[in-house]
Amino acid sequence: MQTTTIPLAASPAQAQAQSQNQAHATALLRVSLGIMALAHGLLKVFVFTVPGTVGYFESLGLPAFIAYLTILAEVGGGLALVLGIYTRWVSLALVPILLGAAWAHIGNGWVFSNPGGGWEFPVFWAVALLVQAGLGSGSLVVSRRFA
Repeated sequence: MQTTTIPLAASPAQAQAQSQNQAHATALLRVSLGIMALAHGLLKVFVFTVPGTVGYFESLGLPAFIAYLTILAEVGGGLALVLGIYTRWVSLALVPILLGAAWAHIGNGWVFSNPGGGWEFPVFWAVALLVQAGLGSGSLVVSRRFA
């Protein structure tokens, strides 16, 4: 004979704790994605240099202005995510940047540790941004009004 148990409804305190945990987990994802975007944008500025990044984009057949837009999106979007400003919109706006990165690396194979980097990391990052867009800002934002 098989018995089944019916889960008890969560108490208000348990429901509140779960809600807070979800808000903090959402914020952790948001801040992590923001730091990664900011780091990639600053890498293009300080390590590869803006002219070097422009040259790389042009070597892919892309117009130079796309390099500038990408740097702006990564630095500005990264800061916005870290601060929790317009999280859903910023997350969605960064998805095409990551899909473009996946396109740029697709010829290098799947694993991003391949020479020249593969496409799996940018695709995963794009999916994480879509998840963030669905979740919203979570906790720890500079202003709920702009979250």
